[in-house]
Amino acid sequence: MSHHIEALLSEWQASPEDDWVLAVITKVQGSAYRKAGAIMLFHPLGKSIGLVSGGCLEADLKRYAQRAIQYDTSIKVIYDASDESDASYQLGCGGIVELILFPLTHRNQYLQLHCLLEYLNSGSSAFYELELPIQNTNSRDLVARVIAPEAMGYQIDSTTKATLSLQNGKTDALHPRLIIPCLPRFHIAVFGGGLDAQPVVKIAQELGWHITVIDERASFARHYDFPGASILKKPYSQLTTSLLSQFDAAIVMHHNLDLDAKALQAVSLTKLHYVALLGPPHRRDKVLDRAGIKVSDFYGVFSAPAGLALGGELPESIALSILAQCHGVLHQARLLPLDKVAT
Repeated sequence: MSHHIEALLSEWQASPEDDWVLAVITKVQGSAYRKAGAIMLFHPLGKSIGLVSGGCLEADLKRYAQRAIQYDTSIKVIYDASDESDASYQLGCGGIVELILFPLTHRNQYLQLHCLLEYLNSGSSAFYELELPIQNTNSRDLVARVIAPEAMGYQIDSTTKATLSLQNGKTDALHPRLIIPCLPRFHIAVFGGGLDAQPVVKIAQELGWHITVIDERASFARHYDFPGASILKKPYSQLTTSLLSQFDAAIVMHHNLDLDAKALQAVSLTKLHYVALLGPPHRRDKVLDRAGIKVSDFYGVFSAPAGLALGGELPESIALSILAQCHGVLHQARLLPLDKVAT
């Protein structure tokens, strides 16, 4: 299951009237598996969705969630792993993690999670603003808002972090608010519905991405080969710029020069952040020549041969190398080993 906030809220929305509890990381000091703004949800029957750690805290948080439901109040919890001699929670990161648990009820309008999901389902970003209550605040007094980026004066991208609200340049100590940037799922177009596209789609779905497989050939891109993906079967001449602009990235893998050329010609007219083409350099040049375009015609990264040099030749390895590169581009990463990245 994807842990993307859109996937979590979609599952929650199936039974929002149940006594769910929203758990939110509000502050992190030092190292931690998740950062401020990470959320998960607890159901009164013991089910949970999402993660706020690598599995270290969830069982204990479930106990606090039951208490929040029982008393109908918020609960603040602090896990301190900076003392390495304390093995209470088996935390491996050595940091301090603060969370607040919020009961979700009709009296607090379910903290506007319906509204947030509407934004995300429509493909729009939003800021989710939570007023951080004092310990044991009654659920009816818990407040949240969903704010469009335009109202905040700046846009959200994958590097935007959750912050405490500022007032006159200082954190508002009386009414602190955590402002969480929320992005919809990335939407990836896979041009070519052959067998080797299956691991691409499957891994991308595990990442929480929305996938559309596009192929004008009748015997390709069959629904039962790509469960959970959207399928688009129409002549490429009918693919409008407006339709293609909904995607964040495209992977072209027909194994057919003419179809690859048609697909590249279409996506070169859009502002996709990442476009990948399977095949060696000499094939890339043939496809570009047939399409009548140049590498410089692409708005974002054009990767051909597609992917990173990770080794391996099987479809799963090729899918991993392409999606790893795509993931790095979409998250504006430098594609370096973690020990070379300053934190």
